[in-house]
Amino acid sequence: MPADPPTFVLQRVAAGDQAAVQECITRYGDLVWSLARRMAGRDADDAVQEIFIDLWRSAGRFDPAVASETTFVAMIARRRLIDRRRRESRRPGAVLSLDAEVPVAAPARETIDLSAEAAAARTAISTLSEDQQRVLGLSIQRGLAHEQIARATGLPLGTVKTHIRRGLIKVREALEAQAAGQEVRL
Repeated sequence: MPADPPTFVLQRVAAGDQAAVQECITRYGDLVWSLARRMAGRDADDAVQEIFIDLWRSAGRFDPAVASETTFVAMIARRRLIDRRRRESRRPGAVLSLDAEVPVAAPARETIDLSAEAAAARTAISTLSEDQQRVLGLSIQRGLAHEQIARATGLPLGTVKTHIRRGLIKVREALEAQAAGQEVRL
């Protein structure tokens, strides 16, 4: 008798499984909270609620053949936080500061898988050029749009886009090679 394929929590959420909703919060709450604290600051509580609502609405779009569940959750969270930041910057008197550091609360607990993935990603990113690392950091960690990164760094917009694209391709290749047990060469 063949084994049932693994069921992902987002697939169960999309199917209407109420228990999966709580499991999703438990499994990904720390990740979402960490991103929200970093990118939304004082509005992190509201941002987390918005992110989970959007995540539940988007759960049906999750495809394990395209990305891991953790990656999908992080992508949804990051997009919502960027949208939120853009809305805030459009308000009269709003100022975007790259120097403002928002204290990031350490997650109450980290899963081993997430820690291993994060360590592998950090290692892969450390092999990139300094400009690629800086641009990716502003994009991923700060949630800045390409235009904002160009203004902040003084780099041409096309260069920013190229650094991000090529950097992400190199990181993906390194992570895939590492997962396959191959030597990582960048």
